[in-house]
Amino acid sequence: MVYNPIAMKLERIRNNLVTDPQASAVSRSLTVAAVLFPLLFKDNELHVLFTKRTQTVKVHKGQISFPGGVQDSQDENLLATALREAQEEIGLKPEDVEILGALDPIATVTTAFQVHTFVGLIPYPYDFQPNGREVAEILTVPLHFLANSNHWSRRTYHAGDQPFEAYFISYENYRIWGATARILKIFFERNGIEMTIKWAMEG
Repeated sequence: MVYNPIAMKLERIRNNLVTDPQASAVSRSLTVAAVLFPLLFKDNELHVLFTKRTQTVKVHKGQISFPGGVQDSQDENLLATALREAQEEIGLKPEDVEILGALDPIATVTTAFQVHTFVGLIPYPYDFQPNGREVAEILTVPLHFLANSNHWSRRTYHAGDQPFEAYFISYENYRIWGATARILKIFFERNGIEMTIKWAMEG
């Protein structure tokens, strides 16, 4: 048997993900959305694909995010939502995505979305077709970089009277934070990666 470390890493990821994501409860007080967490092979290692949102979208302007959006009434399920949105935003065809599993949903603090995340392996290189109305840029970040807690920081904020922790990852001239950073943290925790994240300096 040939030892293939990349294949073994993918298999570990698959085994650590939720296998029946549709079983997750949906809160009626939140707007339901779904995103695709795209993994790809680049330079012989796993990378994560992100989009940088334009300044013309309604929410999360200019932020680094995963392809995704609000569930449509015609979507068969939440996975269909994530795949449809990925196709609309970056031209990724649903049949080109190998779904590995899902993560537990999260609720955004200030914009009241319940976000369901589906992890998928996508081909690379790929003829992405970014939607200029929504996507300013597509970027990929090595998975091992994101898994290194030295690149992370956290800070406490308040939404009304309720405190919450926000996480931040610095990569080149990009800053990944908000729901995207929380989803990444859940992904690494699912895969048994403990993250000791330093507090950001205030002021």
